[in-house]
Amino acid sequence: MKMIQAMALALLLGGAAAAHAEQPIERTDLIKNDIHVPGHEVVQVRVDIAPGVLAPNHSHPGEEVAYVLEGTLEYRLDGGEPVTLKAGQSLFIPSGVVHSAKNVGSGRASELATYIVRKGEALVVPTR
Repeated sequence: MKMIQAMALALLLGGAAAAHAEQPIERTDLIKNDIHVPGHEVVQVRVDIAPGVLAPNHSHPGEEVAYVLEGTLEYRLDGGEPVTLKAGQSLFIPSGVVHSAKNVGSGRASELATYIVRKGEALVVPTR
């Protein structure tokens, strides 16, 4: 009986550890605040992307400034040629432009994304 209890405990603890494992894409909201532009706000988030993972095509209801904190990210804007950025580099993404980001490095990649967006709209708009 003790063996069965030990196995059940091991499975339970293993499941808890898996629940806390690194997600392919993690977004951490940092700030959301009104600005002096009527109907707009600033939103800042940290986005962590596991190696080889693609954040698929999407857009935003306003401008984005993406600053790479660590790793190497490849961005594609409106189906154009890829732009590869490393830590310390940034990219401006105009309002409504469909884009994707992929971690092309061997470790985790992180970006600080700052948005000036229309208030009350979804921050991320998925597209095909």
